[in-house]
Parts: sequence; structure tokens; C-alpha cells
Amino acid sequence: MRGQRWQAMGTGGLNEFQLTDYTAPTPESGQVRVTITAAGVNPADLKHVARATSFPLPIGYEIAGVVDAVGPDSVGGSGPLAVGDRVVAFRVHGGYATSATIPADTAFALPGSVDDVSAAGLLLAGTTAADMLHRSALESGDTIVVHGASGAVGATLLQLAARAGVSVIGTANPARLDAVRRFGASAVPYGPGLLDRLRAATSKPVVAALDLTGTDEAVQASLALVPDRSRIITAATKAAAQENGFVAVAGLDPQSTAFRNAMRSELIDLVATKELTVPIAHTFPLADAVDALRLVASGQAGGKVVLRVQDSH
Repeated sequence: MRGQRWQAMGTGGLNEFQLTDYTAPTPESGQVRVTITAAGVNPADLKHVARATSFPLPIGYEIAGVVDAVGPDSVGGSGPLAVGDRVVAFRVHGGYATSATIPADTAFALPGSVDDVSAAGLLLAGTTAADMLHRSALESGDTIVVHGASGAVGATLLQLAARAGVSVIGTANPARLDAVRRFGASAVPYGPGLLDRLRAATSKPVVAALDLTGTDEAVQASLALVPDRSRIITAATKAAAQENGFVAVAGLDPQSTAFRNAMRSELIDLVATKELTVPIAHTFPLADAVDALRLVASGQAGGKVVLRVQDSH
């Protein structure tokens, strides 16, 4: 199927991203082809390019769309798929495109109550948040700190924690504190004096700290508040975790991969039943993918960024 997709042509960053003509191949055994309606934009997309040794490299990990061809012996992540089915898919390669041929088991049927933009923004942030909560071994009634609580992963963490009966103190830019309060957390601004403000925000012990910023300020506050370093979890600074003996999670780690893959259906169901909101901050047309990535890389997106590729549900 003739269309377009974005590729990184080399290691020179966004200047070497190109929107190229592309024909998605007919699916083989274990594959489906999807007409893409929306694609999630993530920091991981740039990290993937930075690690690459072979180019050109197609970009994009998560998509929503409509199945337009099914290969033999191909079963989706949630069961059999047919032409015309709406799906959401994650971990794919080449999601910044008008169509893609992907492993069938990465594609999950999309309930009618979930719009394409929300679906495309759900699974990377959602599985990361769920993984961090799981690794911190929380129980109902616990109190935790989430650093970077106003972004896409942070907002999802707040909602999943609330469902589990966990109280959250969320740190954020002073201009983004309302986004933290929106999901029931206590909001504390970044900046000098952070540790004192965190201690003043609760009379209960803080049993875990989940870090999405990787700043020295967040690391030092977490170390001061949480005695058990196995319950300090970061998705942002592996170096600091290694230096200080706490936990870094990443989607490519086998333990994280297995858990995140197992969570996909549950997260889709939570969005379908309105128990989880995907915090969409900005959408861009496919042609403006570089601008979307530049915003995500700035750390100022304030939520999930999604490319609108086709007319969507």
C-alpha cells in the first residue's frame, strides 16, 4: 500500500529525519498491515535512533489504526483480527507512517469507546507507569512521591496509584501544579527547598519515590525520604541508579518487557471503561513529526504528544 513514512537517515538528530515515499508490504505469516490513523511520539523514538548502527531507520513505537490486510496464521494480541478491525499496537517499528506491516501479536482490538488519538498515546506511557508501580511493591494506604508528575507517564502513574489506594505527592514545574492536582495528588513545585516542601506535604512516611525527571534535585530528595533503595525507581537516570544503589527500569530490560507486555490489554480496558484518562497535550499532522519530536525532547510537552495521520475515530 503506497504512502509515506518518516525515517532517520543518520546519526545527526532531527536534521536527518526525512518523510519518504513508502509502500507497506503485504503481510506474511504472523503479520497484519494497518492503515495508521494516529501515532504516539515519545522520547524513546529519539533514543532508538541514538542507539542505531544501521540506517535508514523507520521511527515510531505505538500506533492506532485499521487493519487492511491479514497474513496467514496471524492472531492479534487480544485474539483473531480481520480486515476493518480498529486496533492499537505497541512495540512496532515505523509508526510515523501512513501504513505499516507489523507483527500481529503487537496489535490489540480497540473498543469503540476509545478514540484513535488516546489509543496511540496510551501504551508506552501506560506500561511504563504500571511497571514502576509494580516494581515499588506498593500497598493500599502507602504514601509515595512521583517526580515529574505532570507529564504523560506521571499523569498515568497518578491515576493508577489512586486506583490502588496509594497517596501521591507529585512534583512538577510551578506552572503545571494544576495538572498534578487534577488526578488527586498533592502538588509540590520543583526548585530550591524541594525536600523541605515534600516533608511538609505529608505526616506519613514516604515509602517509595518514582522518578521521571532524572535531576540531581529529585535523586537527592528521593534518597533522603526513602530508606529502602529498592523502592526508589527511576525511568530517567540509569547512571544515578547505579551510583546510588536504587532501581532503573527500561522497556528493553527482560523483566520490564514481560510485565509491560502483559499489561497492554488491562490498560486498554481501563481507558475503554473511563477508569483511565490518556493525558493528551498536543497533536500534530504527520508532516510535522520533527516539530512534535522537538517538543517532546524539550521536556515541555506537559502530557502526551500524538501525530494525527488519517481521519480518525
